[in-house]
Amino acid sequence: MGTVTALGRKTDDASVPTALDGLISQRRVWRGRASAGTTAAGPSTGWPLLDAALPARGWPEAALSELLLPADGIGELQLLWPALARLSQPKDGVIALVAPPYHPYPPAWHAAGVRLGAVQVVRADTPREALWATEQCLRSGACDAVLCWPQQADDRALRRLQVAAETGQALCFAFRSFKAAMNPSPAALRIAIDATPRQLRILKCRGGNPPSRPIAFPLPDHPDPSRHGVSRSDAASNHTGFVAPAMGRGFTHPLPRKDARTTEPSGT
Repeated sequence: MGTVTALGRKTDDASVPTALDGLISQRRVWRGRASAGTTAAGPSTGWPLLDAALPARGWPEAALSELLLPADGIGELQLLWPALARLSQPKDGVIALVAPPYHPYPPAWHAAGVRLGAVQVVRADTPREALWATEQCLRSGACDAVLCWPQQADDRALRRLQVAAETGQALCFAFRSFKAAMNPSPAALRIAIDATPRQLRILKCRGGNPPSRPIAFPLPDHPDPSRHGVSRSDAASNHTGFVAPAMGRGFTHPLPRKDARTTEPSGT
């Protein structure tokens, strides 16, 4: 790698080597860049098998990651909770949820180790407003992670989110339908989550080739819920964030989208 071969210039009787500097100055030879080596390490996902399969050994730093789902509530929040729990611990840590489809269920987030004071919910009336709010949260530099559920998002809109994540040095997680896998995306990472069997499939990862085999995605072993201030009855009925199984892990019921204000999750 990084080797340039000098070209020969044909004459009547012999091939006369041409000066390499001259070829480069005439832009007749492409000069490759030296390899940057391994990809810089990113924040751990909290899932050893997934970390081992990713080039950054964790979530891509300051980048857009897409989670492609066949349906809501198949473990998409559980996949993020280990990383979000770490990001939320500093007093100035901020995790923004932009236009989530359901009300966050605080006991489930708390049981997963996420500091509730770090979680901010941004409501939006339209898909366009939600994309705008997501971009602003990412660019602000005030958010450690931004979770969004973009609708009607084309390549241009997703590219703006990718650039905004780089600008604000934040992690961006976009939950989208698995149908979006048919379209190209500027996201640094694309992961499909399967419900049956419960597994992860890496479709795209910046800095390396996706693994050819799925990654097992077991149910997490939660610690004693009382250590997080969660009653055992709540943990028994919603140990992974379920209240109504059809409505998603970590959420309760659909969230009304009446305005575009920011609030902490109250579960009401």
